[in-house]
Amino acid sequence: MKKLLFPALLALLAFTAVPEPIILADPNTTDEVPQDNKLVIYQLMTRLFGNKTTVNKPYGTVQENGTGKFNDITDKALQEIKKLGASHVWFTGVIEHATMTDFSKQGGPGPDDADVIKGRAGSPYAIKDYYDVAPDLAVNVKTRMQEYEALIKRTHANGLKVLMDFIPNHVARSYTSDAKPGGVVDLGATDDKAKAFAPNNNFYYLPGQSLVVPKAGNPLGAMMGPKEDGKYTETPAKATGNDVFSAAPSVNDWYETVKLNYGVDYQQNRQTHFEPIPDTWKKMRDILVFWAKKDVDGFRCDMVEMVPVEFWAWVIPEVKKVKPNIIFLAEAYNPKEYRTYLEKGHFDFLYDKVGLYDALRRLMTGGGNTEEITKVWKEESRGFGSKMLRFLENHDEQRIASKDFATDPRTAIPAMVVTATLGSGPVMVYSGQEVGEPARGAEGFSSEDGRTTIFDYWGVPEHQKWMNGGKFDGGKLSESQKQLRDFYSRLLNLTRSSEAIRKGKFYELQDANNLGKDYDQQRVYSYLRYTDQQRLLVVVNFSRDKTSKPTITIPAEVRKQMGLEPDRFCTYTDLLNNTPPTEYLTLTLPPLSAYIFEIKPKGQ
Repeated sequence: MKKLLFPALLALLAFTAVPEPIILADPNTTDEVPQDNKLVIYQLMTRLFGNKTTVNKPYGTVQENGTGKFNDITDKALQEIKKLGASHVWFTGVIEHATMTDFSKQGGPGPDDADVIKGRAGSPYAIKDYYDVAPDLAVNVKTRMQEYEALIKRTHANGLKVLMDFIPNHVARSYTSDAKPGGVVDLGATDDKAKAFAPNNNFYYLPGQSLVVPKAGNPLGAMMGPKEDGKYTETPAKATGNDVFSAAPSVNDWYETVKLNYGVDYQQNRQTHFEPIPDTWKKMRDILVFWAKKDVDGFRCDMVEMVPVEFWAWVIPEVKKVKPNIIFLAEAYNPKEYRTYLEKGHFDFLYDKVGLYDALRRLMTGGGNTEEITKVWKEESRGFGSKMLRFLENHDEQRIASKDFATDPRTAIPAMVVTATLGSGPVMVYSGQEVGEPARGAEGFSSEDGRTTIFDYWGVPEHQKWMNGGKFDGGKLSESQKQLRDFYSRLLNLTRSSEAIRKGKFYELQDANNLGKDYDQQRVYSYLRYTDQQRLLVVVNFSRDKTSKPTITIPAEVRKQMGLEPDRFCTYTDLLNNTPPTEYLTLTLPPLSAYIFEIKPKGQ
């Protein structure tokens, strides 16, 4: 104890009330009360999932390369998705979008103008009719809606829930609804096109200017698409989907789409006109209610930050009046606004892309360090981690097994364990991820970019090995692919069944172990998830080439918080890898390994 240098101060303290000491929050945990939001979402691109054709000709037509149908997603397929551990299926690309394919002879729409389409099949995010489904996905084009409705019922009958896209920010330049219900006025039908902006216009205009299609668009490479002549007519030009207020968008813009007007005057310092309720708000509410009444269970909402949060604050409660348990999942990328979109916007869940996904990607590719994971739960999503949807793949991101990402699909083992178990929010896998699909080849418009195309007709080769001609039994998978898929199945099923993962508290062990000479804090990451009924220790090794033999320390006060007596011996059972219990936590962590130990007092 230091010598007291100021006796007068001691005298003063005798007459001064001493304040209660400030108890700092434990920096290794969060004060969030976990919510059980452990949805396990299986995303599939509906056009690709059931396609059995293996030709894969670049820029191929639907006749050459084939396409998946609603009916290809059979009871057997859905049962296997459920066995993998999924609770929800996100059917991506269902709503009718602009395409070069001609369905007129089958009683459907004709082809769209190739000047304003990306890819032979077209982007499923360039919506042509919000009230219809893509004719590509139907066996009988005339009964395409009934085929989708049957898929919804079939999915429910197999114990799974249905998510679908809602694309609120932009539509195809050719947008015209042929399937809209009676009394519905089409988007733009009553717009005052002489005005650049009007509160009740559905689109933004550039009066006196005509659209100039980018010459480098080249949607089919050396081939020519229908009406591909650079002469697409749009007068006055409309603003382009990615907030480009120019009659001549660039080839790098979303030139195939036009932006919807939600009452924000972008060219007048973003002045807002939200009262009375803008016409676009009402039209989009009606579209959401239309699909909610089809008995879908939720919407993945595209690019929500490009639409004013005030719209979401109004529309989500409106839709939940019709279907109270329907969920809204937001594609969001600005951590500074996460809380706004959850609290004000009423979203149920948000993407955790720029936080956990990006941190794990750096670790998977040999960079970064585990401190970035700490930053995610401690700062970016502190207080609402249960609301963050976590993933390693989706249709926008590069495949783990691609040369553009990690090449080796096994790098997902530690990263996917963290993705699924760090918090009690939802987790997602993308069809083909579980068998190491590498997205090789230049499919057409999308080029070879490490992603599975959303613009072209294509078969997904490694996924097709699992599909095995519609048997959905993995009959053509290699042994290593079977092992990878088995890992995903064990992890996702454990994620859904474990009380501690679904709703347990979280405690990071990095600080407790950072002085251990064998604990590689940059590449090894460990934490606890626990409830009164279950206690789990998660340990992963991100290193591609180094085996680690750390000694894991669980502080005495944390053992007490978990309900473990300080001096009582415990057993450790690895639930992920199905190994028998051991009394001694002597760890050998091979490269790219992961473990989830259940801790129990000895004798229980």
